[in-house]
Amino acid sequence: MNLINKKVSHKRFGMGSIVNHNDSSIEVHFDSENKKFVFPDVFEKHLKLHDKSIANSLEKMIQEKEMERKQEEWKKEEEKKLYRKRLELRLEHEKLMKNHKLHPESQMVFWCDPEEQETSFSEWKVFSGEIKSGNNKGKPNKPIRLHQNSAVLLTSVDPGMPEKDRRILGVYMVDEGFIGKLCEDGNIPAHSQYRLQLTKQESDQMLFWDYYVNQKFPHKMTWNTGKYRYFENSWMAQILLDIVSLKNDPKERELAQQFFEHFCKMNQIIEQELPKPNGALKRI
Repeated sequence: MNLINKKVSHKRFGMGSIVNHNDSSIEVHFDSENKKFVFPDVFEKHLKLHDKSIANSLEKMIQEKEMERKQEEWKKEEEKKLYRKRLELRLEHEKLMKNHKLHPESQMVFWCDPEEQETSFSEWKVFSGEIKSGNNKGKPNKPIRLHQNSAVLLTSVDPGMPEKDRRILGVYMVDEGFIGKLCEDGNIPAHSQYRLQLTKQESDQMLFWDYYVNQKFPHKMTWNTGKYRYFENSWMAQILLDIVSLKNDPKERELAQQFFEHFCKMNQIIEQELPKPNGALKRI
């Protein structure tokens, strides 16, 4: 928009003509002196263009700039709200971490159906399922026991096979920063480093019921309902230790060893004091 030589009126300085302008300022020559103003803000109240056509275009420009300014203010306010929300979550997270007491059964075993056997490894996360009844029916289950020390064991039973043949497919630590009490969507993501998938041959050698036992019914091997169960920290350590010995590839074995050591550190487990597996299958 070329405003050079356009006539204007100022409430205080009277008539004048524009001699220079850019995107942020405008210079007007009045009878005795030149004055600089902020462009286009000065046209909102103090300066008036005589050319109505250009004045209308300028008015439109001012309105657009005002809209941009309001959008920018809204954006900044939203960023402030988001920052405050993140700060609240971080403080809550730190508080939970500080006050967290290690639960002896804070590991999860997950029942993977055929579709989940693929997605759990391609996406490296599982869904805890929905609440079946009550006021919160339909909402995701909160895996409240899971914390920084927790791992998720992925298992399945081949079609037509008995429950005692449930195989371990893989295992992962929960993602860094994950706290079950704060999980709203039911998704349990994996740690970026500590995650293991077993081959079919390895999985056939890792039977879940070699490690797990129902203390009330130690000889029963049943899983009739629910997508997951919690189980003892020491049992997960036993599983991880056996996976280490199972791995033949040096790199995979090293990763499994690092996983095991990290898990023991997070759960205050000493390898030398770890008992041998004594699940329901071992008691037959």
